[in-house]
Amino acid sequence: MPFPHDPVGLDALDQYDTVIDARSPAEFAEDAIPGAINCPVLDDEERRIVGTLYKQVGAFEARRVGAAMVAANLARHLRGPLADKPTNWRPLVYCWRGGLRSGSMVTWLRMVGWPAVQLRGGYKTWRSQVIERIDTLAPRLPLRVLCGPTGSAKTAILQAAARAGAQVLDLEGLAAHKGSVLGAMPGVEQPSQKAFETRLAQALAGFDLARPVFVEAESRKIGRIALPNALVERLRQSPCITVEAPLAARLEYLLRDYAYLGADGEALAQTLGRLHGLLANETLARWQAWARAGELAPLFEALMREHYDPAYARSQRGNFLQLQTAQALPAERLTAEAVAALGPALRALGGDGGEPGA
Repeated sequence: MPFPHDPVGLDALDQYDTVIDARSPAEFAEDAIPGAINCPVLDDEERRIVGTLYKQVGAFEARRVGAAMVAANLARHLRGPLADKPTNWRPLVYCWRGGLRSGSMVTWLRMVGWPAVQLRGGYKTWRSQVIERIDTLAPRLPLRVLCGPTGSAKTAILQAAARAGAQVLDLEGLAAHKGSVLGAMPGVEQPSQKAFETRLAQALAGFDLARPVFVEAESRKIGRIALPNALVERLRQSPCITVEAPLAARLEYLLRDYAYLGADGEALAQTLGRLHGLLANETLARWQAWARAGELAPLFEALMREHYDPAYARSQRGNFLQLQTAQALPAERLTAEAVAALGPALRALGGDGGEPGA
């Protein structure tokens, strides 16, 4: 079947061998269509220069200077990442909204002989689909919200449930953050808000809405990522399951799960400083001293008793409407073996019969 010359829509994405993002590296880093490669026709500085010329001098001068930059960049891509592409290679190209940047690349690629095509509407169309997908699917999710105070191993239990065949929406995994003041993951940057929403939309599209979807109880923000309102509202209205674990088991789990925080006591003390104003000065000073000394056991126990547990009790009652009728998931221990067993138990408690053979 011959490939069209006219721009194509998002429904044609899987018909092409490679999706090329022709935007600048900064735009690509913020968010992109999953699986796309970045071959910018203007880099970040060049884009700034051309934009300034357009505003201060005029469209002709901006296009004259920009065309030279585009030609040089396209030549570099043809000698580099595109040099090994076969004659029957089929690329789909997009920029911000299907304009000059992707159009110029398509023209060059067609001159070579490849049946390159633009994505109609560019990234802007993709972004609109992401928002629409979240707003449409989130209110329909058959969620089972896993609640429990700090240290209840909720994320690990959800991961165990996923290994047992349950559908799991791992919001903290998508946001690359554990959700608390100490939740930053070592060596891992959080995605941009747009990239998180792209990940979320992809996850939602993969669920069977006839089966439960298990998710952790979250506040409106995970680190610096804000959850979409449609998802927050669905979380607040959905049935709950509460992990019931004694404080000693939770402390033991936290000491394993956050052991890396002991590697830099000063950094941990500085992070705790974000609690200034929420605690008495002497309490915060004592906790920071423990952090600097690497004494995580008394620090974590105090955090749970004096900060996280009271805050959890206040927020959960007001935010999760079905918490009063929550099912209990007893967990006397939170060792690796115990957590592994809690995954299937959670799945069964949530009414997930799964698929045959699952």
